[in-house]
Amino acid sequence: MTGNRKFSICCTLPGRRTFLRTTAIAPAAGALAASFVTRTVYAAALTKDQRDKMTPDEIIALMKQGNERFRSGKMSQQDFLAQKRATVAGQYPAAVILSCIDSRAPAEIILDARLGDTFNARIAGNIVNDDLLGSLEFACAVAGAKVVLVMGHTACGAIKGAIDGAQLGNLTGLLNKIKPAIDATRHEGERTSKNDAFVDEVAKTNVRLTVGAIRQRSDVLAGLEKEGKVKIVGSMYRLVGGRVEFFA
Repeated sequence: MTGNRKFSICCTLPGRRTFLRTTAIAPAAGALAASFVTRTVYAAALTKDQRDKMTPDEIIALMKQGNERFRSGKMSQQDFLAQKRATVAGQYPAAVILSCIDSRAPAEIILDARLGDTFNARIAGNIVNDDLLGSLEFACAVAGAKVVLVMGHTACGAIKGAIDGAQLGNLTGLLNKIKPAIDATRHEGERTSKNDAFVDEVAKTNVRLTVGAIRQRSDVLAGLEKEGKVKIVGSMYRLVGGRVEFFA
């Protein structure tokens, strides 16, 4: 087979690192070719054609590569002005990320993404409700994103508040949505917010329950996943070290 092509999330041009290197992808016996060709094509933003050629698994692999660049301090040199100009006429994000509002966990930076690469929904405790489900459905069923990534994180204040039974206006109802994760978490140590290990285990459980809730409460997304058009995955971002652990 000729014309093997590959897509990578970052490329290098003279004096510039970007989020995107594109070549084409060709399957061999059901698997993607692993080698890169040398020709690099600069693009300030994902095009529809580039996004549509990728599989959900490829997009997840690119997210992992972006996180590794973040962790190693070798992030892409972002030209936000060029990205802004390239996305004015349209956007073709490859993924939608549901994450926490924590100021230390901005998904776009953690995954070394550009303007136009991902939809981003943020809410304390990365829980899901009807409005967020509608947003995720728009991102995938209407706009064409192929990955739904739920991202929790370590030392989460919302998780701690749920464990402590904190009450404060509308926050009380939000934290109540996290409490099922507390009961579902098996942990031998102290089950309090002062135990960092317990807090992080509850956060993991909460991510998994959120992923399950998306599948259960959204026929649209569950149907797209069954058809292989979308993949719904969970993940945890570790504040110490900066690694994003993907659950699939």
